Amino acid sequence: MADRIHVLGFAGSLRKESYNRAALRAAEELLPEGMTLETFDLSPIPLYNGDVEAQGMPEAVQHFKERIGAADAILVVTPEYNYSVPGVLKNAIDWASRPITETPMNGKPAAIMGATAGPWGTVRAQLHLRQIFVYTNTLPLSRPEVRIPLAEQKFDEQGRLTDEVSRELIRKLLEALAVWTARLKA
Repeated sequence: MADRIHVLGFAGSLRKESYNRAALRAAEELLPEGMTLETFDLSPIPLYNGDVEAQGMPEAVQHFKERIGAADAILVVTPEYNYSVPGVLKNAIDWASRPITETPMNGKPAAIMGATAGPWGTVRAQLHLRQIFVYTNTLPLSRPEVRIPLAEQKFDEQGRLTDEVSRELIRKLLEALAVWTARLKA
């Protein structure tokens, strides 16, 4: 890979020991040559409020938008709450999309993955996230799909992803993101 690809990754869970944060750490281990991954913690981002926005972007939001803008692509790791994305993730995207004419998400290549204790592996949350990305004009990969179901069986006590099938899927997703990002840059 001639050009380095810098990816900003963030998990839609605030729990420090969440399976999705653990999956993001696994992605750090599985990066293809020439790719870097910077992780971002969404917890400092306040709830979206138009009155707050009218007074100026909060520092945490401005920092998030700057990091998105500096990245060549994004990696979103989402749990599934009530058949959709968690509020913290939707909130962060809502802030990052403001104002829509200046969002750093416009045209940004993206990859999506997620882990859950349930049997469906975040399939509905990922579908909703793709729907949200239509508005921001974020360009997610279609495949490979990385859904890690029954996550408690696939991570060890230290939070390391031990399931080789899931690890290989993440590796392939990151390789595909590198190709997708390079294609969109060209």
